[in-house]
Amino acid sequence: MRLFLFAALLVVSAAPAVAQPAPALDIAAARASLTGAWSGELEYRDYSADTWFGIPVKTRIADQGDGATIIRASDFDDGPKVGNVRITTVELFDAKAATVQAGSFRKGRAAEIMTYAVTLDPGSRDSLHWTMIEQTKGEDANRPATLRLTTVRDGDRIETLKEVDFLDDDTTEWLARNRTRLTRTGD
Repeated sequence: MRLFLFAALLVVSAAPAVAQPAPALDIAAARASLTGAWSGELEYRDYSADTWFGIPVKTRIADQGDGATIIRASDFDDGPKVGNVRITTVELFDAKAATVQAGSFRKGRAAEIMTYAVTLDPGSRDSLHWTMIEQTKGEDANRPATLRLTTVRDGDRIETLKEVDFLDDDTTEWLARNRTRLTRTGD
């Protein structure tokens, strides 16, 4: 009987391993994939000319190792009159609530804390190819508005589009406010 069990174990251990599918991408993994150094532009839309204009930005994103917190430090080159503008954002993801709290800090301005509902597009494939949508109620141009951030990662490139829908009118109309286009430059 022992010989039979031993032989059965040998057969099972010699059988080829069945490949397990990769775990599905979740919001925490997508957010963690942003860790590293990035550079590109923050672009604003000139509505009268229907064109985009931009300023250079360098961003470093650090995952804090708890699966929930990241710190983003961005340096914007706002030209010779203003110079460098540093914005530091601490983000906390709550998987149960599907929210991200983001606290933004900038010299000369009051800290701003926003809570966004966050979803991952079902077509997101892996940690290098995904779309995440964050949405909240807030203000834009001193008007109540729904704010929507859509971040698309495609390999070493990410683009975040900020759109607003003003709540003090009778229409649902999303206006593109700005977009950040970044390319990964290192770890």
